[in-house]
Amino acid sequence: MTNDLLQGVNLYLIGMMGAGKTTVGHLLAQHLSYGFVDTDTVIEKVAGDKPITKIFADDGEAVFRKLESKVLSQVCAFTKLVIATGGGIVVRRENWSYLHHGLIVWLDVPAEVLYRRLAEDTTRPLLQDADPQGKLRSLLEQRQPLYAQADLQITVSEEETPEQIAARVLEEIPCVLKPEHSPAEPS
Repeated sequence: MTNDLLQGVNLYLIGMMGAGKTTVGHLLAQHLSYGFVDTDTVIEKVAGDKPITKIFADDGEAVFRKLESKVLSQVCAFTKLVIATGGGIVVRRENWSYLHHGLIVWLDVPAEVLYRRLAEDTTRPLLQDADPQGKLRSLLEQRQPLYAQADLQITVSEEETPEQIAARVLEEIPCVLKPEHSPAEPS
């Protein structure tokens, strides 16, 4: 039934780093028989197999954000994809025009849970800060109003497994999609 409602429309997973977008995205893609794309992985390939930490270090966040927008613009041309986006994809206004080509799902995870998940992760350039927990909280506060523009918000608890989260997303899709309306069409 969910596949019938989606009619090939992409699912875009947004949310903070550490929210589980990639893990949950793989599960959703498998369930829906969709392809899976992680925009961060594509960005690294486009940048000549350069890790995101190196892009930030060598070129800065602005260059990374431009690459991110370019990749998103290319990915949105396809259908039947679950797309895990970077946590900051929502900060550039132009990205919303691409995201609105599909159904936008916000994996909303409390800051404390995010910090526990990311405490040992050295691959997150924006957390290379004297106060990584404060930086994470600040980023979340800045981005929450943007994330809240998603079509579907899934508030995640620490106890939930990725499988349970994916199941909740699939259960909620029919609540936001009606057979006569798909996200790619104007309301």
